[in-house]
Amino acid sequence: MADVYATIAEAGDDVQERLADVLECRAANPRQQSMLREYLADITLLAGGAALDVGCGTGAVSRVLATLPGVSAVTGVDPSPVFLARARELSSSVANISFKEADGRCLPFEDNSFALVVFHTTLSHVPDPGRALAEAFRVLVPNGTVAVFDGNYTTTTLAIGENDPLQACADAAMAALVHDRWLIPGLPALVRNAGFKVMKQRSFGFMESSEPDYMMSFADRGADVLAADGIIGAELAAALKAEARRRAAAGRFFGHIAYGSLIANKSTE
Repeated sequence: MADVYATIAEAGDDVQERLADVLECRAANPRQQSMLREYLADITLLAGGAALDVGCGTGAVSRVLATLPGVSAVTGVDPSPVFLARARELSSSVANISFKEADGRCLPFEDNSFALVVFHTTLSHVPDPGRALAEAFRVLVPNGTVAVFDGNYTTTTLAIGENDPLQACADAAMAALVHDRWLIPGLPALVRNAGFKVMKQRSFGFMESSEPDYMMSFADRGADVLAADGIIGAELAAALKAEARRRAAAGRFFGHIAYGSLIANKSTE
């Protein structure tokens, strides 16, 4: 099954609404918030510059960017009208945020429009991420910054031992939700090919055991995908979901994803 985010505007409103809930669930997670703060701290902002959040989803990162010193305004773009409606609702009290329906591979902005472009868990869902990075380079001012944060989704696991059936759910969820699970290993070369100078990279780990709201969504999504593809029946899908919840109740649930960030400049040297 193809990555639903790669063609999100074509998904039904019910699917987009459900994924919007998942995005806000992830954004509310303390570890996710910590990783966001850590890589944003690596950015040297041009004072008074505008920021662009590409693939903004429900605007969770846009809302954080709007609080950064030196950011004059934030524009979030996303191809999903449902996500954008949620973003506008959640950002209604923030004066310096606006949202626009757009594809990151063809940005509706003039050259040299932004001091900062952020791709937060976006590029792994984009067919031809090099094109999106080239667009970021175009709309950035000289010495502007691009910040990329994404999952190394090859590491996604729900397993607590060999031949764990929940790992099949994790693998199926990644196949349905991520276009390029190998984005992070190849990211430095992609960024350099777009003309940027790499300034800093970080690695992160995200793990849930108690109250595994976000990682539990992968167990559920993966079981549904396996059933929809005819690989398993509805009864087994329900049993896999029940097993994930049994482990959580017993304190034996485990879910993990490695993440990476990269900060690069549109150098004038």
